[in-house]
Order: sequence, then C-alpha cells, then structure tokens
Amino acid sequence: MSKHRLADLQLAIMQVLWNKGEATVGDVQKALEPGRPLAYTTVGTMLAKLEASGHVTHRVEGRVNVYSANLPREMVSRTMISDLAQRLCAGDITQLVCHLLDECDVSREELTALKKLIRQKEQELNHDK
Repeated sequence: MSKHRLADLQLAIMQVLWNKGEATVGDVQKALEPGRPLAYTTVGTMLAKLEASGHVTHRVEGRVNVYSANLPREMVSRTMISDLAQRLCAGDITQLVCHLLDECDVSREELTALKKLIRQKEQELNHDK
C-alpha cells in the first residue's frame, strides 16, 4: 500500500478540495479562513507541494490555477488510519476500536452500523477460506 500521510494543514486543504471538487488558491484560503487564517502565498505554496507529491493536480483557467484532489478521500483516510493504528496500538485493531468507543459519543444507530460492518467482514473472511 502506498503511503499518503498528510500533515494537519495538508489534510485541511485536501478536505476543502474533496468537498468542493475543485478550487482556486483563494477559494481554499477562504474555506479555511474562520479557524485558520493563512496568507494567500502560504496556501499557494502548500498546494504546489501537494501537487509535487501527486496528491493534487491543477488546470489553468485564464490566469488562475484551479486545483483538484488527485487521490480519493478513502485512499488517504485508509492509509492514515492504518498508520495511526500501527503507531498507537502496534497494529492491534481491537485496541484501536476500544479506544474509539471509549472516547467518542457513539449512538445506538452507529453501534448498529458497526455491528453490520463486522458481520459483513466476517462473511468476507468466511468466503476467502
């Protein structure tokens, strides 16, 4: 599995692109604005770095670069969660899930959905035998 680890600001920028589909530097800056005031040049530099690493691509529209995510959200999430499980819990998924259940407010609906996902995974594993 290729690694797509993102720092906090990189992840925030990618989330803007995933949510909007595509955005200019100004669009990204504005979307991050209330909680994270950044200079236009900082956002532009981060987008250029994300593009250099293959996470982002751009097209030119007039005199403006329009950026879009080059990787699906699920791929980045999967990699980062796997990395987190490995670093914090030595790869022990049970321990990771226990921590999440203990620290997060989980509704009955979410627990039902989790149980369904576990049953589906069990069926997949049984088919692989």
